[in-house]
Amino acid sequence: MNKFLVIGNLTHDPELTKKGETSYCKFSVAVNRPTAGADGERKTDFFDFTAFRGLGETVAKYCKKGNKVCVEARVETNNYEDAQGNKRYGYNFVASEVEFLTPKGRDEQESAAE
Repeated sequence: MNKFLVIGNLTHDPELTKKGETSYCKFSVAVNRPTAGADGERKTDFFDFTAFRGLGETVAKYCKKGNKVCVEARVETNNYEDAQGNKRYGYNFVASEVEFLTPKGRDEQESAAE
């Protein structure tokens, strides 16, 4: 089973792109670590996701920077050699579900207060 689950906040507005007949949305989520490091500071991890077709279009339409989301994804690994011949590894997170956790109407209330 290949399942990755995070809850965090979008770091920027989602970016929707269309390539041929396929649309996809790229977005990044910041997740605070549950414990502080040796220096007493809590660290934050950042994860980049891609959501395809309808899911991607929905994320792009209804989410914006700062919104809290729960993302379920599968992890794809990339193995390659760099120009110096060193083996490198990378990860792609492909979203299968995105749940919007920011209460409906909160964004409008914040905009009105500014």
